[in-house]
Amino acid sequence: MARVKRGLMRHKRHKKVIEKASGYFSRKSNVFKNAHEQVMTAGKYAFRDRRARKRDFRRLWIVRITAACHENGIKYSQLIHGLTSKGHEVNRKTLSELAIENPEAFAALVKSVVA
Repeated sequence: MARVKRGLMRHKRHKKVIEKASGYFSRKSNVFKNAHEQVMTAGKYAFRDRRARKRDFRRLWIVRITAACHENGIKYSQLIHGLTSKGHEVNRKTLSELAIENPEAFAALVKSVVA
């Protein structure tokens, strides 16, 4: 059986990891072992935080809608309940943008829910 030398593939793999780690501080950017550990950790954080970002934005939209609701004299839960019972399908992102950019339209929406 022929002898297999691993130099080329090892070099390619190391180069790929070092490239991903460019910009990291100290030996994390140019020593393979440290760079590989850091790239793996960064990947875990990136995976976790792509999901967390969605939760964070939903929380932000709810806070904005709540503030606009208090200006119009209604609670957030009452607004959401009223919207679902009236059959209005407006998501929280749209409601939040409406509350910020067009308070008059948001106030009209609140009045339609209350009435």
